Amino acid sequence: MPQLAKKLKVSPSSLYNHVSGRDEIIELLRGRAMSEVEMPDAGMPWREALAWIARGYRNSYGRYPRLIPLLTAQAVNSSAAFGMYNTLARVLTDAGFAPADVLRIITVLDSYVLGSALDLAAPEAPWLSSRDVEPELKAALDAAGELHERSEDAFEFGLQALLMGLDPR
Repeated sequence: MPQLAKKLKVSPSSLYNHVSGRDEIIELLRGRAMSEVEMPDAGMPWREALAWIARGYRNSYGRYPRLIPLLTAQAVNSSAAFGMYNTLARVLTDAGFAPADVLRIITVLDSYVLGSALDLAAPEAPWLSSRDVEPELKAALDAAGELHERSEDAFEFGLQALLMGLDPR
């Protein structure tokens, strides 16, 4: 709180006129990021709906990568976040997934999306050239495009693999 107050050029105690503390600030930031995620149209096929949400979720959090570690350390208490999670649960339930699998899928999707959002902040060259790089990795690195292109390609490849691996029982 003192650092935030200093940045805003106010006293730390004045912040408490607006928020109850650090946890509330984090939830306000979560709500802001989640409010940028558009929900799919009702009736969209479930894999398309999950992909739609995952892309929006990643794009939103990709703009705030330093927020991700703060959010993962605190339980969700944001209406916007619950809106997204409720939509995911409804889409998965309507597709025929069991309740326990719904939560597993949401957790896997969360992990995948947040990790992919962090990748958007990665350096242009994710690995430095070194004598430790063997020919197979060198060929893969040489085939990689620019950071944004590489990150987008990897995200879409992984998202499709993840979604194709899901099947309601």
